[in-house]
Amino acid sequence: MANLMDYLDWRGDLTLDQAPFNEVDNLILAELSFVDFQGIVPGVGEGEGVPLAEAGEAFFARFPEGEKIDMGVLVPDVIPEMLGKMAASRRFGSVKLNCFTDHLDVGRGEQFAALTIETGDGLLYLSFRGTDDTLAGWKEDFELACMPEVPAQKKALRYVRDVAKQYPRRRLRLGGHSKGGNLAVYAGVFCPAAVQRRIEAVWSNDGPGFHEDLLDLPEHRRVAERIYSIVPKSSVVGMLLEHEEDYAVVDSDQLGFMQHDGFSWQVMGDHFVTLRQVTRQARLSDMALREWVRAMPVERREKFVAALFDVLSASGAVTLKDLKADSFKAAGAMVKAMKDLDKETRDGLLNFVGLLFKSNLLMTLEGIQEETEKRRAVRKKAAKKKEEEA
Repeated sequence: MANLMDYLDWRGDLTLDQAPFNEVDNLILAELSFVDFQGIVPGVGEGEGVPLAEAGEAFFARFPEGEKIDMGVLVPDVIPEMLGKMAASRRFGSVKLNCFTDHLDVGRGEQFAALTIETGDGLLYLSFRGTDDTLAGWKEDFELACMPEVPAQKKALRYVRDVAKQYPRRRLRLGGHSKGGNLAVYAGVFCPAAVQRRIEAVWSNDGPGFHEDLLDLPEHRRVAERIYSIVPKSSVVGMLLEHEEDYAVVDSDQLGFMQHDGFSWQVMGDHFVTLRQVTRQARLSDMALREWVRAMPVERREKFVAALFDVLSASGAVTLKDLKADSFKAAGAMVKAMKDLDKETRDGLLNFVGLLFKSNLLMTLEGIQEETEKRRAVRKKAAKKKEEEA
């Protein structure tokens, strides 16, 4: 099956005038905000947009020719290659990039980055970066489960207001992958009504949901029909908390948690290959995680998240790459930090890790079984056809 990279080969020669913006374009632009355009693309209010081909050339000039660009432990390493294909294409090469912002505060556990793309069809796509390699970014992901609002959401809302002011007559698309999808929806719901009326679509690509009260607000109802939620068949991240029930389920060539990688989502023409619903194990995992969250009072959740990231950062690591680079030292520091926790918090951490491990294992096994049954069906069909021809 095909993916985002194949799509760029197929559709890269078609401008948005020739083939209108679609859900696959959305995910590509959502992934684009993972590129570090600091010093290349102007910030909000700092000047005119830069053609993507020019920005790509400046980005690649930072690295020795032929060097593999390391995006971190979990951010797909194929993103620079995607940027190269976009820069060489008629579809994306001449679109302009602007309003790049990248904020990281390790001490406060804050991570936020966004990019605005002038797509060439008269609209803007505001791309919110999802969870990157920083522990601060992961901490904010977990805080979504225990706080009514996290710093990145406030920054996303301010970003939409500022960009809308800078481009007063443009209609808007908002989108992101993972946490970026949550930020796009949050900003779309709470931006001023005048800005909200300019929003054409809000895309959440396997982004975590919200607490129940947000879905009942009039602000959400005003934009609900323009929110498009997409999750892979074994989604975990995108099924967390409450979310729009009218979501699309896409097929993936990965198993378990690895389906969160948007480059594993299957593409046919100008759309994703969709399924009727998420897998049975994804639904069970979703229920188990929700029950775990709901059973814990808000104060305990806050304490749990703080303890979890105290343990992870005990070695002095700032990113997941840091943890991986000196895993022996990191493991020793984390074990010591675990011992310093009270029993209730330590048991909670172990239960949570066990729940995630079990969920991933069961979804992986479910995926293997599904692939085995598919291959068996293909062989059976081929054998029947051969028999009929004989």
